[in-house]
Amino acid sequence: MRVALNNWFRILALLACLVAVPALAQEDAKKALDFDEWARTAERAERIIENAEASSTALEALRTTLSEFRTKALALQDSNQARIDTLRSQLAALGPPPAEGEIEAAEVAQRRSELNDQLAKARAPVLAAQEAYKRANGMIGEIDAIIRERLADQLFTLGVSPVNPAHWPEAYSIVAGYLTDVREEIDEGMASQAQMVMTRQNLPVILLLAVIGLLLMTRARHWLISFMGLMPIPREARAGEARSLLLSVTQVVVPMLGVAALLQAVNLSGMTGLRGQNLIVAVPWMALSILGGRWLGRTLFTETDGTPLFLGLKEADARTGLRIASALGIVVALDHLLETLATQVDFTDTAQIVLSFPIVVVAGLLLVRFGLLLDPARQVLEPGQEANPLRRRLYGLITRTTIVLGVTGPLLAAIGYFTASTSFVFPMIKTLALIGLGLILYRLLNDLAETLLQSAQGKRRDETDEGLSLVPVALGSMLIIAALPVLALIWGARVSDLLEIWTMINDGFAFGDNRISVSVFLTFAIVFAAGYTLTRLLQSTLRSTVLPRTRMDAGGRNAILTGTGYVGIFLAGLAAVTSAGLDLSGLAIVAGALSVGIGFGLQAIVSNFVSGIILLIERPIKEGDWIEVGAYSGYVRKISVRSTEIDTFDRATVVVPNADFISGTVINYTHSSMNGRVKVPVGVAYDSDTRQVEKILLEVAESHDMVDHRFNVNVVFLGFGADSMDFEIRAVLKDVNYVLAVKSDMNHEIARRFREEGIEIPFAQRDINVRNIDALVRAIREREDKA
Repeated sequence: MRVALNNWFRILALLACLVAVPALAQEDAKKALDFDEWARTAERAERIIENAEASSTALEALRTTLSEFRTKALALQDSNQARIDTLRSQLAALGPPPAEGEIEAAEVAQRRSELNDQLAKARAPVLAAQEAYKRANGMIGEIDAIIRERLADQLFTLGVSPVNPAHWPEAYSIVAGYLTDVREEIDEGMASQAQMVMTRQNLPVILLLAVIGLLLMTRARHWLISFMGLMPIPREARAGEARSLLLSVTQVVVPMLGVAALLQAVNLSGMTGLRGQNLIVAVPWMALSILGGRWLGRTLFTETDGTPLFLGLKEADARTGLRIASALGIVVALDHLLETLATQVDFTDTAQIVLSFPIVVVAGLLLVRFGLLLDPARQVLEPGQEANPLRRRLYGLITRTTIVLGVTGPLLAAIGYFTASTSFVFPMIKTLALIGLGLILYRLLNDLAETLLQSAQGKRRDETDEGLSLVPVALGSMLIIAALPVLALIWGARVSDLLEIWTMINDGFAFGDNRISVSVFLTFAIVFAAGYTLTRLLQSTLRSTVLPRTRMDAGGRNAILTGTGYVGIFLAGLAAVTSAGLDLSGLAIVAGALSVGIGFGLQAIVSNFVSGIILLIERPIKEGDWIEVGAYSGYVRKISVRSTEIDTFDRATVVVPNADFISGTVINYTHSSMNGRVKVPVGVAYDSDTRQVEKILLEVAESHDMVDHRFNVNVVFLGFGADSMDFEIRAVLKDVNYVLAVKSDMNHEIARRFREEGIEIPFAQRDINVRNIDALVRAIREREDKA
């Protein structure tokens, strides 16, 4: 039979335990481990585990006791570590022990012996604690294995078939007997004069509670709709959706208050006995299942205007989904009622199977119908909207799983595997409810986050899409992580299983002489983040306040900022390792061995890294320089430790390894100054006056604003070309970055002046010699004659 445990109680218990575990662990760490008590407990636990006859409840209690001892043993392992480290350092100060056949000084030998004795004494409780920890951890694993084996046997045990009519009379007689007992209790209460007097005295309160309860149960939704209609419409649509979701929760809370009022009225009437009280105990959880199912259906499938909200279904399919969700809530409520009665009444296994079978069948049919409803083919897409592939796959997976379990569950129950049946059907219903609740929370938190960010930034939605793009991903990840423990409990995981995982996370794992735990990781992360933040603040201060007041150029400033960043990150990592208490000395040998292989495999990267450091220190190039390296020419945009980025004149970015700058030849046009020479070649006709041409070219060059007159402007008569006499203007510019613009301006001015002075700029002339011209003439004439 399925264990009648309520998942909500288990979830609350898990949360309470998770909150209490750190505090309890700290408190237990202060208490010394009683090894005598531990020895007695361990021997008793080993006998119980060996016999394997104790109940699962007793094994769980024993497991809790062993877990407490394990926590104490783990705390004791690190309690004397400081003293042990001190003694080891003292021994190291004495030097290595003498080799065989050697004799050291008597005083040193005596001191070494004393320190070894103290070290052995200090390590004794640590070694005992380590042994106790391993022993307790092993027995806990054995207990978990026994309990899991029992659950597996229970799951696949073949029982009676509920479709066999021979078992129906037994179930009918038990139900009829229970109802008869309840009716007799009510008759006895009404026949009691004292009870009737008390009922008359409480009658006004009973009637008031009954009226309030009925009103809250029947009119809550109408009041909510009216209240929402009176509220002002928010300017942001997201804010309106979030407000509607929050207010919709009152559709569950207010009717639950009505149920509580009605139950209190029934209690005050005094008409129920022991069995009636058993029914009353089940009513709140039944009401919560029914109201919760209806609320999930309305929230997931409909909006205030009747259009689908979350699942993108047609309006008719959305109404069907609402009815199915409400029906599933009723099915879960009936299952809870039957479980409650089974724990209070002498229900036989056969009777409970027969009575639960109709509920399982209805639940299976509803699951199949719901799975068909979630078929991705039923989704309604807006014009131009494409289906989300991930969403389609998720819906397809949920659809197939729901249909398979909806069909398999009733079939297993009919065969006789009733525990397996209920372990498939009802967890699937609760899983669907959990997924629906997660979707609602995701939408609510996303709307709230987007509304708050937009309000803080004072921007419209389309202006904040980039900043909000990661918010849905972060919220979805957090909700999935939070839902995993609940999902595990729904599908049969024990609270102790989750606590074991939590303990493993808290205790961490051994890595050499270190133990990596959550606290160690958080300490490392916080200290490193603080150091990284301080480094960035220092860089920002240098960039905006200190360096602008110096005479350094942009390249020098960038070198200082880059060096500050690397040194700061290194110091932050060193401080984080020290604060976390990590001892990395044991990795020195491994690091030394790996460095050889890494040196061969990563020699190119190391070469580029060293070259980058040299570039930052010597600064043969700096950001903003116009350089030529290899076949590339452009401006240096960024110098990193591995490579340098160059923006070419074609608007392309070239990434050049730093080693090329150190081992190759680099032309830097703007290294020491912005001056640079421009060369403008000009050709004139052979009948031109060369002196006049020289004079014109000098005037053109000297008249340009970008020419630096501190340097001489030269016009060179290069020589006699095939078609022209070749001249060249050579001038030094104030800013070599404008060399192309200056050359273009000079060419325009030269063309204008040459036209005014009548100087011709020749173009190439060619003579064409045609062979066999007589034969060509005859052929042409013959063709004309034929025509």
